[in-house]
Amino acid sequence: MKIVETYSHLNGWEFLLVHQPNLWKEIQDVVAAVKAETCKTKVSKEKTMKGKLLYSPVAMNSAFSQLLRSRLWEESRVSYWVTKNERLIRKTITMPA
Repeated sequence: MKIVETYSHLNGWEFLLVHQPNLWKEIQDVVAAVKAETCKTKVSKEKTMKGKLLYSPVAMNSAFSQLLRSRLWEESRVSYWVTKNERLIRKTITMPA
């Protein structure tokens, strides 16, 4: 696969470019290593495309997960409420949902 578009949530992409260029390179390498055609495993049930092979989000996620895990990446999640008030976000981020 190749990266054709980016969306920088909370300036994450810019942070990677400036502060973690090695991580950005790793991400690019993983994306390039995913063979999109092998992820065409979902059989369409739609009336106009019945039986056509489509890209499977499950297969694609699995391919990315395997490649990232092979590079010792681990999943990490943080839940928080979104607000324009930065001080409030910082105050509530450590609180349970």
